[in-house]
Amino acid sequence: MAGPAFRAAAVRVRVPATSANLGPGFDAFGLSLGLYDDVVVRVADSGLHVDIAGEGAETLPRDESHLLVRSLRTAFDLLGGQPRGLEVVCANRIPHGRGLGSSSAAICAGIVAARAVTIGGDSRLDETALLELATEIEGHPDNVAACLLGGFTLAWTEAGAARAIRMDPSESIVPVVFVPGKPVLTETARGLLPRTVPHVDAAANAGRAALLVEALTRRPELLLAATEDRLHQEYRAPAMPESIALVNRLRADGVPAVISGAGPTVLALADNGTADKVALLAGEGWAANRLDLDASGASVLPLTS
Repeated sequence: MAGPAFRAAAVRVRVPATSANLGPGFDAFGLSLGLYDDVVVRVADSGLHVDIAGEGAETLPRDESHLLVRSLRTAFDLLGGQPRGLEVVCANRIPHGRGLGSSSAAICAGIVAARAVTIGGDSRLDETALLELATEIEGHPDNVAACLLGGFTLAWTEAGAARAIRMDPSESIVPVVFVPGKPVLTETARGLLPRTVPHVDAAANAGRAALLVEALTRRPELLLAATEDRLHQEYRAPAMPESIALVNRLRADGVPAVISGAGPTVLALADNGTADKVALLAGEGWAANRLDLDASGASVLPLTS
């Protein structure tokens, strides 16, 4: 079987930040946010050249160990073969190690770019295969589903394969993220979770997760009750005490707030009338950003836009 042919022109991929869990939807729910990384990939005659600007520019590797490059390589293998060389330019805006899906963004950018630069890539690697591949690389589907599909996503595995559905969140919801200065490793946050939880807590979370679907899509006035969590946030408090304290303080003020993903970023789900006021509530030590909801997910864009 002949190997793939590649486009001579570069491709540009834009991928959004994401917030997973959203309180009770542990390892299942994801929300796509209007904060983006951009990646430009071009097939070259030989070698690998990686250029990085923005987040991670001082620390990320510029060789085959870069997560985006590894994702490119994995996708190219599925698409039929590797190109002779690659040029990769990354403009990173998603904070790293803060629970906003930076690793999922890198993975999704890599596999979408590989498909886009491969002639006939769409037919060789369809949307279902993209999600399965991204999940295989990342290890769980919640962030990658939201990154690929945009909007509000519910992801699960079925017979070992990742699946997801996309829903439109209410347009009245305005995400506000509070990003602390120091990261927390996902492995550290996961390591604090107990192997078992009380049945009453599991039952409570199941009800809140079901309510959250309704609250996020149609009845945002229910978000405070719907974002209550008993499965993971308080267990992770030793790794991010300031984040948990901020969540509790915001919720006491009536603001639906949760730990974003594995933390330590805090996500508040405000509206147009309250978002600016909510952004002022954290105090010193936090970078508060009012964001849009992202509806598109990972996108291939013209180089000039």
